[in-house]
This record gives sequence, C-alpha cells and structure tokens, in this order.
Amino acid sequence: MRSYIFLLFYLGLLIPAFAQPFIGAMMWCWIAFMSPHREVWGGLTHQPYALTVFVVTVIACFLAREPKQFPVNAVTVSLIVFAILVTITSFTGMAPSDAIWTKWDRTIKTILGALLVASLLTTRRRIHALIWLMAICIGFYGVKGGAFTFMTGGAFRVNGPSETMIADRNHVAVAMLVAVPLMNYLRMQSAHAWVKTGLLIAMGLTLFAAIGSQSRGALVGLAATAGVLWWRSKNKFTSGVLIAACCAGIIMFMPDSWVERMQTTLDYENEGSAMGRIRIWETSWLLALKSPLVGSGFMGPYQQYIVDTVSPGVEARAVHSIYLEVLGEHGFPAFFAWSAIIVGGAFYAWRLVRMAKGRPDLAWAGDFGRMVQVSMVAYLTGGAFLSLSYWDYFWTLMLVTAAIHTLAVQTLRGEVQVRTSAVGPGWRRGTPQGATT
Repeated sequence: MRSYIFLLFYLGLLIPAFAQPFIGAMMWCWIAFMSPHREVWGGLTHQPYALTVFVVTVIACFLAREPKQFPVNAVTVSLIVFAILVTITSFTGMAPSDAIWTKWDRTIKTILGALLVASLLTTRRRIHALIWLMAICIGFYGVKGGAFTFMTGGAFRVNGPSETMIADRNHVAVAMLVAVPLMNYLRMQSAHAWVKTGLLIAMGLTLFAAIGSQSRGALVGLAATAGVLWWRSKNKFTSGVLIAACCAGIIMFMPDSWVERMQTTLDYENEGSAMGRIRIWETSWLLALKSPLVGSGFMGPYQQYIVDTVSPGVEARAVHSIYLEVLGEHGFPAFFAWSAIIVGGAFYAWRLVRMAKGRPDLAWAGDFGRMVQVSMVAYLTGGAFLSLSYWDYFWTLMLVTAAIHTLAVQTLRGEVQVRTSAVGPGWRRGTPQGATT
C-alpha cells in the first residue's frame, strides 16, 4: 500500500513539472536528499526516479517560460571545475574500471542536478521553499530516529535509509547536525507560534537521533556545532544554559554503553577502529603524494593492491575523511577545486551577515548566513571522520547560500540605482545642475 501511495504522489508531481520546472527541481531534491523510495517495498524501490525527474525538468526548462538563469558564482564555477577534474582522474584511475565509472556517474549526476536546481533559484520564495524541503528531508529521519531513541532508552543505534549516501549511522548523524540549523532558521522566520513550537520539537528530536546513532564523529560535530551556535546566538547566557542543560540531560539519559563508547574517542591509540582510520588517512596522503595531479582515482583507497603500493600491510577501506578521501582519490588540483566550493559558500555566508547589519529588509538573509555557518561547521568537523565528500545536500546548501547572496546584492544595487536616478542628470561627472565649469 505504501508503494502505491508513493507512486501516485510521485506521478502527481511529475506531470505538472512539465509546465513548471521548479516543481521538477524540488522533486529532484526530494528524491536525492530523502530517498523516499527506500521507504517502500517491492519493485518500486529500485527505479530511476531522480534521472526521470532530471530529464523532465530539463525539457520543461526549454518549453516553459518560468524564470531561470544559470548563476555564475564561486560555487557553481568550482563545481564545474571539480567535475572536469574528476573526469580526468577517472581516465587515469587505478581501481577497476567498473568501480571508477560507477562512482563517477553518480558524482556527475549529482553535480548536474545541483546546478539545474541552482538555475531555478531566482526568487526568495523559491529559495525559502527549498530550505523547507531540505529541513523536512533530513528532519523526517531525525524526528523518527529521535522518537525511537527516546522510547528505547538509547539502547539501539539510529541508521539512515538503506542504500543511500546517508545510510551509515555516522553519515546520517552528521546530516542531522547539518539540518538542525536550517530548522532553526525556519523557526526564526516563521510568524506562527505552532510552527515555531513544531520546529523546536523537531530540532530536539533530531539532535537526540544524532546522539542515538552512537557515532563518535557526530559527538565531535555536535560539540563544535553547539559552540558555534552559542557564539552566533544573540543571548549567549540563555543559550549557554540551554546547551549545557541539553548536554547534561543527554549524558544522563543515554545508557552506560553509549558513555563507554564515547570515551574511546580519547583513547584512540587502543581502539582498533580509530587506528584503522588513522592508517588509511596516512595511506590516502601517500597516494596523493605519489600522484599529486590525479591521485589514485575514484575508489583507489578501497583497493588492496593500490593501498599496498604505498602502505603495505594497511587494510584497504573507506577513508572516513572528506578531506583525505578527495585528496587520495583525485590529487591536489581537484582537492583545491572541492575546497573552493566550501570556501565560496563560507564567503557568501559571511557577506550575508555583513550586508544584513542595520538592514531590516535583509534580516532574513543575515539569519540564514549565521545558521549556514553553523551547518558548515557541523559538516566540516563531523566530516573529518567519515566519507561524505560528494554529498549533494551540502553542495545544494552552498548553492542556496550563493543564490541568497545574489538576491541581497541585487537589493542593494537596486537601491543605489534608485538613489542615483533620483538625483537627476545634472549631477553627472560631479557637476551640480545649473553649475558652470
């Protein structure tokens, strides 16, 4: 029954997407971020839903008159450069061809889909709708996982949807930490008390779910996120008390097994999993040094015969670091392009906060800039311990940040043009009207 409901809902949105491309863009994000088809059973689970939506949206972009414009900014340019570089490294990759091109196909489709969505983010209303969708997609698993953790006393681990990028408990935990600041932004923008209350409850349950994943990387990300959230808050005393109370409550609620597992973070030298990660980090670094321009290609660190070329005896495995995964697989040029995506998003977030000072009409943009900074900290700290380098959700978040920055700049430029035109033509070249030279 669940399968048929999903199919009807999917087809019901796909048809109007032919006339309104933005509906298709939202559908692509829904499928990519939430993977609702993984919540059904039977033959409908493994179907090319995202590809179908992408093709329909591209066709609609040519047929419909809906506003669209490809944005040229630091994030989009960096994504394109990164796509070109990983294509080059795929030709020189050392892993089996099927493994390389399967991962290349998934990564390029992700980039193309994200760029298509960015082309349709032309208004504040569309951007706001996408932020809601992003919060709901991850919040669904956060609320469900948080309720599960609460009802079971934290005795079981929270995992993400199977066969997705966030299926691993470490990945879904960091995804939840990235989504929580977006929920807080929506809470700040909402005018309805019941919406604010609902988002507050969702935030609490999502944080509970992140803890319930029993991911040590998520704990590090949570600590960093809480610190930045406190620093960005207006009332630091109240927020500090709330954060401290939440942390104390979590520690008291979770079972002893969780506390013992978290304590192994400090004793990493005697913990096999942690040392395994450190060794593969060293191996990825050595692979980058061996081929600094192209690395080992997609899936290089996963192949034992490739690992043995630089670190004999180290077990081939997932790198578990967004930084060293990109570096070991693609070398330094691609790593710099990948880093530029993040740096570009961080710059736009910083600019939004600066531009919004003293501007009530841009307060929403400033609020988003502050919250996206918190999301970035969650990703960059938690991601240091997991393989989530090619995450469509985070790339889309950076594109949203760039789109809001564009709208803010247009607002400021529009006011400058209005003031200039109001002065009159007599002020051209610094000469007041009626004055002689």
